[in-house]
Amino acid sequence: MGSRKAVGQERIALGDSLLILVDLQERLLPVIAEKESVVENVTRLARFAEIIGMPLLVAKQIKLGEVVPEIRALTQAATAVEKHHFDCLASPAFRDRLEAVERGALILCGIETHICVTQTALHALEDGYRVHVVADATSSRSRGNWEIGIARLGAAGAVITSTEMVIYELLGKAGTDLFRRVLPIVKQ
Repeated sequence: MGSRKAVGQERIALGDSLLILVDLQERLLPVIAEKESVVENVTRLARFAEIIGMPLLVAKQIKLGEVVPEIRALTQAATAVEKHHFDCLASPAFRDRLEAVERGALILCGIETHICVTQTALHALEDGYRVHVVADATSSRSRGNWEIGIARLGAAGAVITSTEMVIYELLGKAGTDLFRRVLPIVKQ
C-alpha cells in the first residue's frame, strides 16, 4: 500500500538533481549576514557538483554586479543567466536552461533567502519540482528575514537541508573512490 511521504522525507538522487546558485553577486554580498560562511558552503557545493557531475545553473539579478570571484571561478562552464524578476523561473532564459537539463529535484542556495530564493522555490514547487533549500548556504541582509524565509519555505513544502546533508545524501556511502575525492571538501 503506497502512501504519500511527508515533507522532508524526499531523498535526492544524483541523476535527478540540479544545483541552483542564486544572486551571489559583488554588490549584494557585502551587506549579507554571515556572508563568509555562505560563500564557503556555496563553494563546497559547487566543487562537489563538479566532482560528481551534477549540473548547476547560476542566476544573477540585474544591476548587482558580477557573481563573486570565488564562485565565478568554480562555475565558469555555467554562464550566469541575468534576470529582472526576483523569481529565477520567471526569466524565460533561466527557465529554458532549467527545462533543458530535465531534472526533478532542485537544490537551491544563494541570496537573499526571503526574496529571490523564496520566490524561485515557491514557483518551482508550483511547477512540480522537488525543492531542497540549503539553509547554511543561503542568507539575507538580516538574520530575521533569513529565518522567516526558511520557515515559509519549509511550510510550503521545500525540504530544508544543509551543505553536508546534501553532500552525504548524494554520495550514499563511504569507502568509494568518489567518497575519497569529496572528503576534502567536507573537511575544509
